Amino acid sequence: MKTKSLFKHLQSTTLACALGLSLGLTLLPSQSAQAQTASAVRGLPDFADLAEANGPSVVNIRTLAKVSSRAGGGNLEGMDEEMQEFFRRFFGDRMPGGPRGNTPPRNNAPQEEREVPRGVGSGFILSADGFIMTNAHVVEGADEVIVTLTDKRELKAKIIGADKRTDVAVIKIEATGLPAVKIGDPNRVRVGEWVMAIGSPFGLDNSVTAGIVSAKARETGDFLPFIQTDVAINPGNSGGPLLNLRGEVIGINSQIYSRSGGFQGISFAIPIDEAVRVSDQLRATGRVVRGRIGVQIGEVTKEVAESIGLPKPAGALVRSVEADAPAAKGGVEAGDIITKFDGKTIERSTDLPRIVGGTKPGTKSTVTVFRRGQNRDLAVTVAEIPAETPVKKASAPAEPPKPTGAGQAVGLAVAELTDAQKKELKLKGGVRVTAAQEAAARAGLREGDVIVAVANTEINTVAEFDAALSKADRSKPINVLFRRGEMAQFALIRAR
Repeated sequence: MKTKSLFKHLQSTTLACALGLSLGLTLLPSQSAQAQTASAVRGLPDFADLAEANGPSVVNIRTLAKVSSRAGGGNLEGMDEEMQEFFRRFFGDRMPGGPRGNTPPRNNAPQEEREVPRGVGSGFILSADGFIMTNAHVVEGADEVIVTLTDKRELKAKIIGADKRTDVAVIKIEATGLPAVKIGDPNRVRVGEWVMAIGSPFGLDNSVTAGIVSAKARETGDFLPFIQTDVAINPGNSGGPLLNLRGEVIGINSQIYSRSGGFQGISFAIPIDEAVRVSDQLRATGRVVRGRIGVQIGEVTKEVAESIGLPKPAGALVRSVEADAPAAKGGVEAGDIITKFDGKTIERSTDLPRIVGGTKPGTKSTVTVFRRGQNRDLAVTVAEIPAETPVKKASAPAEPPKPTGAGQAVGLAVAELTDAQKKELKLKGGVRVTAAQEAAARAGLREGDVIVAVANTEINTVAEFDAALSKADRSKPINVLFRRGEMAQFALIRAR
């Protein structure tokens, strides 16, 4: 009897649910959640129209290089083009397990030059008259560049200019009426939004992949804060566009993080606003002009910030200042923390080269530095960045310095700098470390370092060093600003 009653109850409950659904009555919580999920599924983006509209603006790029017919050994000849592009990107011309470059011929027979595939990549059309943007590494070392359009036309391209620092290049084909891309604003990009890539992974032209933005302003280089995505990017995608759902290019797919050579869920794109600034200069002059002030910098750690009284670990630590450079003429010193440039806040050290690099040479700018507990505004005139030159090293001392016992409590012995050493190091004063043991050694100091400040007090002589060290609170880490060669950095000595 009880069993029959239960059965009838279940029947009535089922009927009520069915009636409720047919009459549009309120759904149960579980049913409501299912409906919401179904709605979310129906709301997923459809990339078909996006791919159809932008596919014709994306091109395949092949590069050729002239090599000797007898070249061999450690080169990339005989490998698929897309894998050549990958190995060249991550290993240069050196094959894993092989020597760098080509093996010399074994005899003096005349060698014939021939063109072989060097790499494969992607690009996108900037203007209807044939200007195309791609990565600098795609066309680097190429003797000939071949562009294939979606209508299967193959055209030779001229390299207008390439900038290795940002990995941006502009090439030109002789054609008109081409479908150009729309340029978007990467500053409006939000983490988690949908994006799409078009390119030629492994030589498969006009392949479309999609994903989301994983992070913004990802620091992997001096001049670029990359857009990180989980869009599938593989060898051959380099130089292709990253698009938002409005069909606007917001980046150039440039790099992947991979331990195997294939996609692993982490891809990086160059923000298109940075790329356009570079491409405008390449199209105008064939090269990129950047500003410089002549400093070498490092990160400001939390411990250093607390030790010197900086409110937070931000800014760029000036490790060295080039002689006669704009920074030196403006009064910037090694050990300064640059917190602003022309009113723009320097949150991370990598912000400084980007901001200075984007400043036109000849511009008079204000540099705000934090020095010994105070902010100072210094005027500098930005110069043009030159070709890289080797850093000059400090010479060895002319005579053995006399050690002192003032710093033995922390394992330090120091001596006066000679006039010759001051001139060589371009310092007004300081003391040279003749021995570093125990706490000083653990802090990273070593013989030959030149201490210029102790506990925020400038040091010119051994006597000043003794006085500053005696006054320092040894219950806390003692900050020591020192020079090693031409590089300045902080050490935190823990006396206890």
